Parts: sequence; structure tokens; C-alpha cells
Amino acid sequence: MGADTFMVQASGNTPREAFNQACEDAFYMHGHGGYSGTIAEKGSYVLIPLPEDKDPMEYADELIDNEDRRVDDKWGPAGCIKIEDGQYLFFGWASS
Repeated sequence: MGADTFMVQASGNTPREAFNQACEDAFYMHGHGGYSGTIAEKGSYVLIPLPEDKDPMEYADELIDNEDRRVDDKWGPAGCIKIEDGQYLFFGWASS
């Protein structure tokens, strides 16, 4: 059993709503069998502020590459960056 990184954008009025939608979409696309390497494996997320001078996807890649403790656990929470009102980027490691 390994792990894969994932990165997915989702819409919602709140981060929780966007997270739930992203998980639901991943379940639909990858099934409910587990170990899909997607956000479907995550049960929670942690909101991470986006520095003003950073691109959201590049910053997420940087956090993954630098093994940031907030997102460096395939069993832990997904990272969440607010892109703009109603748009969120979820990312991290997931069991595969």
C-alpha cells in the first residue's frame, strides 16, 4: 500500500461544502473501494493561508515537496487553500 499526491479544485460556499463536494466527486469517479490516491481517502482538511506573492498550485506543490507537517501524512488531513470566494484547492498525500 503506497501513497499518491493529489490536487483538486472545488467550489462551495464554505471550505467544508467544497471539501464534501470534492470527496463526493472522487468517490463517483474512483469508486468506494478505498486506496484510490485521491481526496476520497481524506476525512478532514486543514485551511492553509496563501501568501500574497504565491500561486495556489505552486504553493501547494511547495508544501508537498517540502514535506510540510500539515499535509505530509497519507492518513492525515488534506491541505486547503482558498483561491477566491467560493473556490478552494485541496491537496496532499492519499493512500493508494
